[in-house]
Amino acid sequence: MALFSPLTEFYKAIAEDQRIGSTHISLYMALLQQWNINDGKNPVLIYRPAIMKAAKISSRHTYNKCINSLHEYGYIIYEASLNPVVHSKAYLNI
Repeated sequence: MALFSPLTEFYKAIAEDQRIGSTHISLYMALLQQWNINDGKNPVLIYRPAIMKAAKISSRHTYNKCINSLHEYGYIIYEASLNPVVHSKAYLNI
């Protein structure tokens, strides 16, 4: 069976990163699933309620904190949209 290299590389990257917790991992997995559905193409358009549901995150504060942390730590490039009609975007560093 072939390995899914984006998943393998992510887990290698976070192995020694003490800043990453289970909520970060859950959010990244939800984004990775969206990337996979998008045929492995960046950017991933983010519909926040769906990503939060997939990641099992119920608090907007926690979601915002984690997605901004993933951006700050270099796991994703996050482009927030302040327009409710335009989706935010995430580029996975794959």
